[in-house]
Amino acid sequence: MARGTGAIPRDAIPSPNIWRNPGTYELENEAVDPDGVLAAAMDRIRPVDDAHVLDIGCGTGYHLPGFAARARRVTGVEPHPGLAESARARVRGLDRVRVLAGTAQRLPVPDSVVEVAHARWAYFFGPGCEPGLIELDRVMRRGGVAFVIDNDATRSTFGAWFRRSLPRYDPAAVERFWSSHGFTREALTMRWSFADRRAFEAVVRIEFPSALAAEIIGAHHGLSVDYAVNLWWKRY
Repeated sequence: MARGTGAIPRDAIPSPNIWRNPGTYELENEAVDPDGVLAAAMDRIRPVDDAHVLDIGCGTGYHLPGFAARARRVTGVEPHPGLAESARARVRGLDRVRVLAGTAQRLPVPDSVVEVAHARWAYFFGPGCEPGLIELDRVMRRGGVAFVIDNDATRSTFGAWFRRSLPRYDPAAVERFWSSHGFTREALTMRWSFADRRAFEAVVRIEFPSALAAEIIGAHHGLSVDYAVNLWWKRY
């Protein structure tokens, strides 16, 4: 894992996969949505062109260069010092991008400056995210759009695995939460597509409890997995 010199903020909520296994999570990033389903859906709603883009929980900065290719300005926010350090290394030389230490609950961004916010698998449990949504209300510019990407646990192969790993997860409650906060849902189906079985098996092991991961690896053959997601979005 990349090492950072700062402390993890007290209000940061640990991510069990990328915080512990950033190299394997990079393999997952490379496998996610090779057909660009998510990017196309976001573009239909609010393209990032000439926007100030805020990537909340940017991790190692995987998505920052793509945003920077089209956006006016990109700010990544990440609470884990080692991941933030990796993100800064990734975007070194891209003068329109900066990576700041911070949490969703205390975004290090001025009021009313963000035109596109992006939170990918950073908010998907819904209830409990209220402090972060208050911060979005503060930083979003009028007419801007916030995107939240989470798992749709009601369908797809991945959704079934996800429900088995978290039997108390309540998709209906999560949907009620986002709808009550003014978000609209786009139900999308993308896929994982891995280069080899080694990558597939490594990612499954960081995403699911060990017994379930072993069962998935034994039963699911091939390198592709259908994967349902919810793209939640709100215009401010």
